[in-house]
Amino acid sequence: MKTFDIAKARPLIKMAIAEDLGRGDMTSELLFTKKNAAKANVISREEIVVCGMDIVREILIQYDKALKFTVFVNDAAPAHVGSKLATIEGPLRPMLSAERVLLNFLQRLSGIATTTSKYVRAIHGTKANIYDTRKTMPGWRILEKYAVRCGGGHNHRLGLYDGVLIKDNHLTQLGANFQPKLKRIVAEAKKLKGVKFVAVEVDHVDHQLNHVLKIPGIDIVLLDNMGQWQLKHAVEMRDEMCGKNSKPLLEASGNITLDNVSAIAQCGVDRIAIGAITHSARAVDIGLDR
Repeated sequence: MKTFDIAKARPLIKMAIAEDLGRGDMTSELLFTKKNAAKANVISREEIVVCGMDIVREILIQYDKALKFTVFVNDAAPAHVGSKLATIEGPLRPMLSAERVLLNFLQRLSGIATTTSKYVRAIHGTKANIYDTRKTMPGWRILEKYAVRCGGGHNHRLGLYDGVLIKDNHLTQLGANFQPKLKRIVAEAKKLKGVKFVAVEVDHVDHQLNHVLKIPGIDIVLLDNMGQWQLKHAVEMRDEMCGKNSKPLLEASGNITLDNVSAIAQCGVDRIAIGAITHSARAVDIGLDR
């Protein structure tokens, strides 16, 4: 599991602190002096997959470098109800001021990791892998995609700059006889620096996929909003035309839930892209108990 560059997250962290702290924590300053110290435990109140410990550490540093943060459950590890994830020790004022911000990050990122892990478990035993999409909160992308990895999932392209995805709208503009034009575009795309893959989206097996599979250089074919019989048909067509262990990889996408992801994986696709693991993940219940 790759980590992330904390420096890229600092602007988001500082913005979150600024919007919450403003001119200062009026309540804590009224109740406590700078000499007051305390110890608090970060507790999981439900079954989760943890994500965000390095973010919490960075948040605490921003409030007060005297705050000591000790981690007991690392990112990507499971935690049970009542598990002590970490402790925070030090000055009470900044500890209380930081509480909401650190929990906002920890609850959301752990929620994405937890949701992703449910999808990963649901397709266990199949050849498919779970992938995220670009459906992320503005400014949160590197963190949310890190959370997906913590949950056992994989990252699709980070943005428009590191992968070529020719979607159905693009194909429409190429016209009915799109194959020659698409072949030339794919060849040009393979020469671009920094491009991880070239993918083409199709929404019809017989009228599009059979033509796309004849074009060399395509790494992934995205099968958009297809039913199970269509997915199976697509897999059979790919295996027959290209061989079972060769590219392009087939990726199912659209209207995929925990209720149907196992059945979709059993159709034989290689990848399953799910926007819901980021845009619809529920924040999990984590508390700071003193």
